[in-house]
Amino acid sequence: MKAGCYTALVTPFTQDGAHVDQKGLEQLVAFQIAGGITGIVAVGTTGESPTLDWNEHNQVVDSIARLSKNKCLCIAGTGSNNTQEALQATEHAALQKVDGVLLMDPYYNGPSSLEIRREYLAPIAARYSKLEIIPYVIPGRTGTQLLPEDLALLYKAYPNVSTVKEATGDLNNMRRTRACCGPGYTILSGDDGITFEMMTDPAIGAAGVISVVSNIAPKAMTDMVARLAAGDRNGAEQLLKKVTPLFDLVTVKTKERTPHGEVVCRARNPLAVKTLMRLLGMPAGPCRPPMGKMTRAGLDVVLATARKVWRDTPEILKPIADFFRVDIAERLDNPKYQEGLFYREY
Repeated sequence: MKAGCYTALVTPFTQDGAHVDQKGLEQLVAFQIAGGITGIVAVGTTGESPTLDWNEHNQVVDSIARLSKNKCLCIAGTGSNNTQEALQATEHAALQKVDGVLLMDPYYNGPSSLEIRREYLAPIAARYSKLEIIPYVIPGRTGTQLLPEDLALLYKAYPNVSTVKEATGDLNNMRRTRACCGPGYTILSGDDGITFEMMTDPAIGAAGVISVVSNIAPKAMTDMVARLAAGDRNGAEQLLKKVTPLFDLVTVKTKERTPHGEVVCRARNPLAVKTLMRLLGMPAGPCRPPMGKMTRAGLDVVLATARKVWRDTPEILKPIADFFRVDIAERLDNPKYQEGLFYREY
């Protein structure tokens, strides 16, 4: 897969969450393309794939494949914990002439790395030999993990499995992947916050990122990755400083008081990012249950982060103001835009 920055696009829903917001989806894709993004991932986990039925899933893939054609690359999320289901989703994506498919490790039923390779990825790679097959390794979400050794065996047997989305958070695992798979293999970061380190560590040599934060700041993230790829470390570091506050929104942790004592609440991706998009006037809509809303403390974290970025480095958010024709300062300061975005009590 081509080096660069890919956006794991959120799926915008209507305000009641009942339907995909088709017009909003078209606007978000256009915003990403205007920001110079390398590619867009349709219906990954950031796109709330577990809550879309297959008709909706296919609709989103169809739309993004069509809208991105000849403008940026399109990767379709087709992973499942059912190989037959993943084959069917990949068949649909291949008919739309996407540039690749992203397959997360099978969640919950937890096959071994050997089984992931032999019973899941290998059948798909064999059937769709002309399509780039991208394993997505994220044990924190799936409860299992495709190991570097099995990645290397897949790559040797199936040249179309030449890229991995690495979201283990384990730099040593990434170094092992490079050692096993060799210099020609493409490693894409699955964590915005460690992309810089992954791309500058010669023992990893990541080629880019599949980003969550680029939903909000596609130009800044794309420029940072491009500077790193060109060897402009100083220029990339300057951009890194500007976007780093946004990385904290991928997961927001707050301490909440309950009648039975204090608890930690984790607002996981894409809740905080969608909340910020809604605050800023971008089409996003709510998350679908079982995901819900921020706590008041969580929303305050989102607001504080956005206000800091707007105050210190307004150029990061200005493309949103220009594209969606919104007054960002007013949207961040007027309480009316916060209505419905948080639970009023724990």
